[in-house]
Amino acid sequence: AEANAAEDKKRREAVDARNQADSLIHSTEKSLKELGDKVAADDRSATEQAITELKGVLDSGDAAAIKAKSDALAQVAMKLGEALYKQQQEAGATAGAAPEASAAQAEPGVVDAEFSEVKDDKKNGTA
Repeated sequence: AEANAAEDKKRREAVDARNQADSLIHSTEKSLKELGDKVAADDRSATEQAITELKGVLDSGDAAAIKAKSDALAQVAMKLGEALYKQQQEAGATAGAAPEASAAQAEPGVVDAEFSEVKDDKKNGTA
């Protein structure tokens, strides 16, 4: 068993790297789909290329290559997220955040109140 420990460790690392890569691919593809045409064409193509490269090394079993391509995809996906965040910030700055806050106050039937919990000592058996 000890003789195979090193090989088992390498196999375990490869499996872990593959599982993380699969998760990253799935989440990145889902984000691209949800964002649709909000993503710039060059960002989309870079992300899709990184996904394709990562998928290409998944079956190799080489943990180092999988990790390297996963890191590359993570970097591209992070840039994608930053670009989207900037777009949302710019849209929020032009639209203003005030309508969002006043909408809740303007709705009839909405009451903002404070409350405190009252403990009934009789039910707890203490008097």
